[in-house]
Amino acid sequence: MKKMMPWLATSLLAITLIVVVVFVFMQGQTGNKAEADVASAAEAKKMTADEIVEVTSEITDIKTNLADTNHIVQVNLAFKLTDATAKEDFEKIKEITVKPIIVQTFADAQPEELKTAKGRSQFNEKLTKLINEALPEPKLSSTNFTYFLMASM
Repeated sequence: MKKMMPWLATSLLAITLIVVVVFVFMQGQTGNKAEADVASAAEAKKMTADEIVEVTSEITDIKTNLADTNHIVQVNLAFKLTDATAKEDFEKIKEITVKPIIVQTFADAQPEELKTAKGRSQFNEKLTKLINEALPEPKLSSTNFTYFLMASM
């Protein structure tokens, strides 16, 4: 029995190593498949210019102050919705529901947050989330600045 112990330990170690290698290899294959699925979904979602215009709404010429009252912003925003009917519903309530959310969100924003592209992107994501919460059905997919001017007074 003592002579078989080293062979048994070596065999168990080899089997364990093979299982770990197969597991790691399979995880890598699954990750690549998921990445390929995401890439193919992104390609399938490419829209024509007419389709983009059909589902995009704009609010222009918003002027308001930031949390630091020495700074003001003037912006135009574009809102991309999921479909044309969502755009029609959005158009009906944008002045009475959406615009106040935008003004309130700017009132909580600091100028430092909006100086960089990353900060503006985070602001747009926050705005999209807040507006979706206020909509009867959350169908807003993205919010983007089409014009942005920040000035100190």
